Amino acid sequence: MTFFFTADEHYNHDNVLSFMKRPFNNIEEMNNELVKRNNEIVGKDDFVIHAGDFCWKGNADFIRDLHKKLIGNHVFLRGSHDNWMNGSYHEIWEKTIEGQHIVVCHYAMRTWGKSHWNSWQLHGHSHGMLESIGKQYDVGVDCNDFYPVSFDKIKIIMESKQDNVSNDVSGRSEADER
Repeated sequence: MTFFFTADEHYNHDNVLSFMKRPFNNIEEMNNELVKRNNEIVGKDDFVIHAGDFCWKGNADFIRDLHKKLIGNHVFLRGSHDNWMNGSYHEIWEKTIEGQHIVVCHYAMRTWGKSHWNSWQLHGHSHGMLESIGKQYDVGVDCNDFYPVSFDKIKIIMESKQDNVSNDVSGRSEADER
């Protein structure tokens, strides 16, 4: 089982093609290519965390059919264009994977859960136009050749990033935090 992260797919969003200069001829081609790229790297037991703006418009049947086409187990966080999400939804997802605490939200944050312990913050929304701070990374498809990003790839990316601004853990333990 592997964790993957992605954001800003904007399925069915005609205007995203021109706004973001996406290399697709039409929305159907983009929708199909996003599904194809997900399915090229995600296995049936893997988890994909979608950090918002999954789908611009679409009725329940469209969303259900799209979800069925995507290999893996999918967690959807609400973004600024996820009007298709009704009722209960989450905006933040937190988990510790291989000892690394990760916070995922559609929006980039200045500080986040355990940021002073060098936790990672993965986000979308900015389509690669916002400089990251510390251990932060834009997992949006526009920044990642329209593929979800694996935990292992993010681990390599984070190794080269500066520590979080508030990372001063000398002499402290997590128990001190409580």
